[in-house]
Formats: sequence, structure tokens, C-alpha cells
Amino acid sequence: MEVRPARVEDAAALAEIHVRTWQAAYEHVFGAERLATIDLERRVGQWQRWLAEPQPHWRVFAAAEDERVVGFSWLGESRTAADEGELYAIYVLPESWGSGPGPALMAATLEALREDGFRGALLWVLEDNPRARRFYEREGWTTDGTRREEEFLGVEVAEVRYRITL
Repeated sequence: MEVRPARVEDAAALAEIHVRTWQAAYEHVFGAERLATIDLERRVGQWQRWLAEPQPHWRVFAAAEDERVVGFSWLGESRTAADEGELYAIYVLPESWGSGPGPALMAATLEALREDGFRGALLWVLEDNPRARRFYEREGWTTDGTRREEEFLGVEVAEVRYRITL
């Protein structure tokens, strides 16, 4: 397993991971029909832009097995808490769940947040995502009791916030 900074040429792989993971992890929340409407080509374009012109303090890591990108993490400054880092996303192809990319990406993410000078970090996760929540808790994250309502794909969902001390 190799974890490295993502490159522009990884955009298609990251988009595929992003879409396929949502489709597998959130079918019970959004339904297969709604998830099938996610535009893969639009995601590829987004990832090309984000990787070509990253915002300050953004980092994206790719996890590769035999040179095939199977997961990614995306981190940077918190969007809601001053002086903290944030894990914006961490996704692994469903067929690679449980085989090591998640913990490897998390280790790289936490190290990068420390290197960037953050002493704490947060993340938001769908409240109804037990698999991800178990993963975060195994990796040392804890809920802080904060909850918010967001809309994705036309569905109102609850998210909960997790924190970690770096």
C-alpha cells in the first residue's frame, strides 16, 4: 500500500472512488435511483480543478495498491472552527474496504495536519453512517455532541461532528 500526494492525473480515479463509495455507503439513505444521478464526468472536472489549483492548506492523498488508486483523503483548514484542521473526506473503493487503505490514509492525514501546525481537527459524517463512524472511532476520533442538518441530492440529512487532538 502506497499513500502519496494525489496528482492531477489521479482526478478520474478520485472521482470514481467518490461516486462509487457514495453509491455503496449511502444507498440506505438516498436510494439507488438518486445516487445514480451523480455525474461522474462532472466529478472528474471538479477533481482536475481542485488538484490543479488547490486552496492554501489543502492536501489530497491517494492510496494505491499495485499502482491502482483505491482511496483518497482530503484535508485542510476547518471551514467552521478557527485554528483547527478538518478532514473533508476519506473514501475507499467498496471492494477495498477492510483491506488497509483507510487506516493508511488516516495516518497520512493526521500527520499532514500536524505538519501544518494544527493541534486539533474535526470532521463531519452522516449520522446514519455506522460503518464510517466505527472507523473514525477506531482511529481515535470522538463525537463532540454537535449536530447539523444538511441537504444532499435533495434529501435532508443529519451530520454529526467528530474531533481529534493532534
